[in-house]
Amino acid sequence: MLKHRGFPGRLPGTDFQFTIRRANPKGVTRIVARERYRDRSPADRRADLAFMAALWDHFGEEAFERGNLDAGRLSWLFGREVIPVDEDFDPESYESRLKIDLARARAAFPEAFEDGE
Repeated sequence: MLKHRGFPGRLPGTDFQFTIRRANPKGVTRIVARERYRDRSPADRRADLAFMAALWDHFGEEAFERGNLDAGRLSWLFGREVIPVDEDFDPESYESRLKIDLARARAAFPEAFEDGE
């Protein structure tokens, strides 16, 4: 499992996790597309925004390996702002490659991209 050095481990001051420390001995947690409803808490929305900003700062438009990125946090963005790179994408692999769908990510989280412009 690739560890993304320099990537924030969590949202500061919260228990919202962005990375995992070690591979799950029971098997890799599957990435699934989770529906984000309008009534999500402000803390959940801040976590999504901070995670997207961290992805953008760390990877930009380049494809990246899932590695130690938290499957739960990725699942909130998966299928919309974060998409698979390969046709044979395996949602249960640490080596799976993903990338940011820039148009959708900018539409959903414009604040995540403001610092870089």
